[in-house]
Amino acid sequence: MESLTAVSFVVLAAALCGAAALAVLATAQVHLSGPEAIARDGLARGQQAPRWSLPDSAGALRRSPPAGPLQLVIFADHSLKSFPSVLDGLRDLVARDAQLETVVLLRRRNDLAGPLLRMLGLDGVAVLTGSAALYAKYNVRVGPFAIFVDSAGLVRASSLVNHDWQIAKLRQLAGIPVEPPPRAAPWRPRRRAPRTAV
Repeated sequence: MESLTAVSFVVLAAALCGAAALAVLATAQVHLSGPEAIARDGLARGQQAPRWSLPDSAGALRRSPPAGPLQLVIFADHSLKSFPSVLDGLRDLVARDAQLETVVLLRRRNDLAGPLLRMLGLDGVAVLTGSAALYAKYNVRVGPFAIFVDSAGLVRASSLVNHDWQIAKLRQLAGIPVEPPPRAAPWRPRRRAPRTAV
């Protein structure tokens, strides 16, 4: 009888632990997905962007922060072709802004991305192969995502983009300079006043 009670207790405890684990995982999944979570993706305006140096699909070395005044980094794998309005906005921006360096940063290698962009009228856009780790440094999970970075390496604008007008608005925001985040003063021990005899 005692062994039956012990087995029942172990089975019940295991079932309760499993239910608790599922509840925690379901809550985390809901918290990490949905509009609220996606709204926190990317980097905040004025934040330092990750530094990198990568060859593009033609073999030319590209860097961030850029040598020019502004760089647009588009995070997109297969997602870009699903948003024709974003493609229209990018074509318009590339045609109007000759000083803007625009790069498409892929999460993994895709030999079709460069020819596809040329076919879609974006032949001036460099295609780079990044990594999941680089996407994580930019805090990007879904695409297409656009981040403008200035020559000081500061983020000027950052957002998920679904329409051409969003690209135009982000470019306007990127035109407004940002101040770098304040640096904390180095810690120095306080000097004690010499003791005087009474």
